[in-house]
Amino acid sequence: MFEHLLSSVPDDPFYQPRKPLWSPRELTEAPAIRTLRAGECEDRYALLINPFYPKDPHASFGKHVLTPSLALTSIAAATPDTWRVRYWDENLLQGAPPVSPLPHVVGITVHLTFARRAYELADWFREHGCVVVLGGLHVLSCPEEAAPHADALALGDGVQLWPTILADIERGTLKSRYDADFERPYDADPAPRRRLLPKESFLTTSSLIATRGCHNRCGFCYLSTEGLAMPYRTRAVEDIRKQWEDDGEPYAVFIDNNLGSKPDYLRALCRELRPLKRIWSAAVSLDVTNHPDVVREMALSGCTGVFIGFESLSDENLAAAKKRTPRTDDYTQRVRMLHEHGIQVNASFVLGFDQDRRDCFTQLAQWIESNRIECGTFHILTPYPGTPLFRQMQREGRLLHTNWDLYDTAHVVFQPKHLSPDELQLGYDWLYRKLYSAQSIWRRRPSDATAVLPYLAMSYLYKRSNRFWHLLIKHRLVHAVWKPLVHWTRWRHVKFRERLAASLDRHVPMSGSVVSASV
Repeated sequence: MFEHLLSSVPDDPFYQPRKPLWSPRELTEAPAIRTLRAGECEDRYALLINPFYPKDPHASFGKHVLTPSLALTSIAAATPDTWRVRYWDENLLQGAPPVSPLPHVVGITVHLTFARRAYELADWFREHGCVVVLGGLHVLSCPEEAAPHADALALGDGVQLWPTILADIERGTLKSRYDADFERPYDADPAPRRRLLPKESFLTTSSLIATRGCHNRCGFCYLSTEGLAMPYRTRAVEDIRKQWEDDGEPYAVFIDNNLGSKPDYLRALCRELRPLKRIWSAAVSLDVTNHPDVVREMALSGCTGVFIGFESLSDENLAAAKKRTPRTDDYTQRVRMLHEHGIQVNASFVLGFDQDRRDCFTQLAQWIESNRIECGTFHILTPYPGTPLFRQMQREGRLLHTNWDLYDTAHVVFQPKHLSPDELQLGYDWLYRKLYSAQSIWRRRPSDATAVLPYLAMSYLYKRSNRFWHLLIKHRLVHAVWKPLVHWTRWRHVKFRERLAASLDRHVPMSGSVVSASV
């Protein structure tokens, strides 16, 4: 184990041979369902399932239990009181869904990479007399594929559709397809039913969605899927605060696509959250730094980290992807602004754009190290069905296959323009190995000495401890083990923002930073 922690990685992105990364069977293979013994069917009982998907060993296994998706808990909130509802997430390593008693209705969310598993579950429950409803983005983009596995498809906003579907089931008038748009005001949706969640299995159950949509429509992003018209909508900031207060967690994760698309809204949200003296993280686009006052409000309200899709160091790649973002030569000073406000950066990059060549991997690693980026997240360019990128690749004959299991941004599924598929795969693997080697982690340590220890804790416990994560997930210890670290991080950040507020009052620039150990 210690040899793994201290081992170095060659500077050549294409070196071989390589030792496979450790990955247990429980995190790569779905639990068996064919041997399950079904019980009697319970009337007006709905089971909502998040299907299993294989975990990429390059990334932290902890990312899958950082915070729950709100899709199914939002559906649960729309369930009439006359129905019993239960939530089951196969990725928490507690086995296949419960089947005794059998549910009257099974709702399954379907995404591209676990579509096959979703269909397997759907077929089993239908064979045993359950009514199966499929929804999710993959159902929207490929309804003809999903239809044979369901009694009904929910296309669009499932929160709107779910009560109608259940009412039709009760009346015996179920239709095969239900459609809804995303135009309804977001405030009309009920708050998610978080009490259904197994709290002990997540680092925090306070996953929040304050906004829906994004002002960008990048050609490779699922938000550009044909038929998905999702205007940017916001929820009352008072309601977001109440949801967080009601859940009682010291740390929240905003799982919005882009929390910063409307700077005025984000500013108001931060001011609403500031009195709570808690910590949070979110995905934003880099242009949030166009508004330094908003960055200050984020820091003062408890923002410890942001996930930002930088995507590429090539302006040509960004233009081709229709990504509206600051120029790449402006990245460094914008990262510095975030660091100066105690906000760590998880920089996300897409690999395999048409202007990417063999040297793109080493250039990217050098840029991440020179800017002391705390976390790097890498994705192989993946043409999701229904997106402009998919249609382009299909038109150019560059798709290698349509095995959706491998459309997970960790496998090469198309022919790159200036790289071979093997070179792209090796470069992806090398970036993770290189950036999370002991040497690179140390080189990227914060300039503020007081922040080095929390940074190292985050890098090693979160990014370099997948064996540990496997045990925590399997034995439902995630929340218990991380709770002290989260509280320590919150305490440190409260002290930091007191100093930040005082420096702003005196108009004195802050030096140093604070890095969250919990994200």
